[in-house]
Amino acid sequence: MKVVFLKDVKGKGKKGEVKNVADGYAHNFLIKQGLAVEANNAAMSALNAQKNKESKEAEQELQQAEELKKTLEELTVELKAKSGEGGRLFGSITSKQIADELKKVHSIKIDKRKLDLPDAIRGLGYTNVPVKLHTEVTATLKVHVTEE
Repeated sequence: MKVVFLKDVKGKGKKGEVKNVADGYAHNFLIKQGLAVEANNAAMSALNAQKNKESKEAEQELQQAEELKKTLEELTVELKAKSGEGGRLFGSITSKQIADELKKVHSIKIDKRKLDLPDAIRGLGYTNVPVKLHTEVTATLKVHVTEE
């Protein structure tokens, strides 16, 4: 019997897949538990509509990420910190501080985990910080650290 999986079933199939399974397994377990439905015309058209909707949402999300990338690459985030000799900071500038400043000054909310800052900034001057906005879109944000 052909079924359309509504949820992931370990060892059998993933959500949205159409597979052929034993009749008893389909009737007594998958359909009864609400994990799958029989693959008839109505279920197949609903599956196709769901896939179309997901692809449109993914495309829209990618477009928004591209627009945000253009905005971010034009900005420079200004941060002030105390420093000693040679431009070394007392402490460091973290991704959380950069995200907070971006939200406060430019009203752009970005999760600090999206800022790809391997080590905290420990010196004065300009630093380019990569920002992962989407799996396919990475922007570069300029951060300028000046003496307080």
